[in-house]
Amino acid sequence: MTQEWNGLLEKLSSRLAPSMAKDHPNLPVVKEEGCYYWGLDGKKYLDFTSGIAVTNVGHRHPKVVEAIKNGADKFLHGPSGVIMYESILRLADELAEITPGDIDCFFFGNSGTEAIEGALKLAKHVTQRPYVVSFRGCFHGRTLGSLGVSTSKSKYRKYLQPNGLTYQVSYYDPSQTEQEAIAKLEREFAELFQHVVPSDEVAAVILEPVLGEGGYIVPPKGWVQKIRELCDCHGILLIFDEVQTGFGRTGNWFAAQTFDVEPDIMAMAKGIASGLPLGVTAASQELMKQWPLGSHATTFGGNPLACEAALATIEVIREENLLENTRVIASYAAKKLDGLKQKHEVIGNIRSLGMMIGIEILDPDKQEPDGKAVLEILNLALQEGVLFYLCGNKGEVIRMIPPLSVTKQQINDGIEMLDQALVKYSTQKSKLQTTLK
Repeated sequence: MTQEWNGLLEKLSSRLAPSMAKDHPNLPVVKEEGCYYWGLDGKKYLDFTSGIAVTNVGHRHPKVVEAIKNGADKFLHGPSGVIMYESILRLADELAEITPGDIDCFFFGNSGTEAIEGALKLAKHVTQRPYVVSFRGCFHGRTLGSLGVSTSKSKYRKYLQPNGLTYQVSYYDPSQTEQEAIAKLEREFAELFQHVVPSDEVAAVILEPVLGEGGYIVPPKGWVQKIRELCDCHGILLIFDEVQTGFGRTGNWFAAQTFDVEPDIMAMAKGIASGLPLGVTAASQELMKQWPLGSHATTFGGNPLACEAALATIEVIREENLLENTRVIASYAAKKLDGLKQKHEVIGNIRSLGMMIGIEILDPDKQEPDGKAVLEILNLALQEGVLFYLCGNKGEVIRMIPPLSVTKQQINDGIEMLDQALVKYSTQKSKLQTTLK
């Protein structure tokens, strides 16, 4: 098996597009289960990425696996609308129970970026307005519509010229007080509507309630609630991108409930189906009824097996009290990381909400973000046996996103391994500086 694997790995650069095959850390694995990967090297790795915030109930949860196997005995493919099947109807009912406010009607697609595309199209169709306002630093996807509102990194937009029907304002700045941030928000929206685009031509404001790929920045409740207020004042729909924050990641079913804000439209994906492709554009029946037959459609969206996996995922979150576990263990992890920060001068801010934890890495001499150091630390952590991911405009933030089922012992293990990686990084850097002198 190893020989065959090695042969396949040698073809990696020629068979897989570099844009998908060269991400960190490119770890060859042979099995996943719970909070762990098993590597081709025979080593067991603690996974603090959850497949980039996807496997919220852990890898291959037995109930999810069983639901997929049982579902495969009946269906492999829809397409919904041409036929109708139980799992998609049951899932729509379940989602209506856990989504905030009046959101109770759902369009099923395959991914987060599709869910965003649907949300943008729905908002424009309903309001008959052409423009959308998003926030600098947010990431909403890489298809052209979603890319038009994504500004976490300029390289995502290079040569692609996403449509010009979007405008951006500043995301929450953690260096400001809540009052300062709200004042800046109001000022930027007023200037935008006064000088750039009339508010009555703006269909929607789209927001990541917690900045994800852009750096795991957690705004205060009042700032998010002010956005709702501004939208209401101008008759603008509010879209929450809950692709990463949804299904328990913040300690509630959705970040909307964490921030006590009811959006008009939501986009969901990632944690919904434990790794099977599924995305959802969600809104009230009142809005959805204005989106007529054929104005938006899908061939593969709402796949029967993906819906079965989603139903099982929701059931596991309920049965295993994973929302409560998230709140308890997240608080524990934050305290452990505060202790780590005191020990290592390269650690800057630690930003967290639920199981979305960002550990900023700085050059201690310049006090500037250090993306190069992050990659070195992540590689050293991998050698210790724990897998993290990265985020931030310069890749300066270690992204810690374990499954909601993570235990205190696993948190202890992972942070201890990160500690060892940081010690090795500091030692190596010190030796290099001594050599250069």
